[in-house]
Amino acid sequence: MFKIETHLHTKHVSRCGHMEAAEIIAAYKQAGYSAVIATDHYNRTTFDYLGIDPAASCDRIHPFLDGYRRLKEEGEKQGIKVFKGAELRFDESENDYLFYGWKNDILSDPEDVFRMGIANFAPIAKAEGCLIIQAHPYRHGCTPAIACYLDGVEVINTSPRHESYNERAAEYAEQFGLIATSGSDCHRPEDVARGGIITSKVPSDSMEMMRLIRSRDFELIGK
Repeated sequence: MFKIETHLHTKHVSRCGHMEAAEIIAAYKQAGYSAVIATDHYNRTTFDYLGIDPAASCDRIHPFLDGYRRLKEEGEKQGIKVFKGAELRFDESENDYLFYGWKNDILSDPEDVFRMGIANFAPIAKAEGCLIIQAHPYRHGCTPAIACYLDGVEVINTSPRHESYNERAAEYAEQFGLIATSGSDCHRPEDVARGGIITSKVPSDSMEMMRLIRSRDFELIGK
């Protein structure tokens, strides 16, 4: 069986991140994980941190993926798979959405994405076959999105600095038949390897990782 982290942030892209790629990979290797998904924050705070105007005409997705690329490079050295993800936030609220199985084009215009909101973005994402999992939907400042816009809910968020009311998230996922996931929400060393999923195989790439989550063929760490 293999352990996979579904929710982590790097210092390279997320302002709230405290760990560099090499440190993250080494820590997860030591903890016995076989793979991680890079889910740096995709929001206005991130682009401000990176010094990029979300409405500029330059390539804005390449710098956003810097953390993912660094993790992938370190993972190749240490034998850990790294998959591409993101944690989206729209202008309309403080809700966060883990986003898996996407091609760069769908997030290439941050200004447009931020203004869309989940109701407008979800149909586009689903048409592309992407997966939207709402992170910590009951944390202070967040509210559960209307279920039809979601594929799943993070029902175990193990961040030690927040009360995520995981039991309520699990009830919401069960009520609407949504995929249930677990994640460490890793920002700092003390967050490493507290959550994630256990699977019988390690996917070969980010798209296969998304399909594995969609299949629900995994167990939750921290359950």
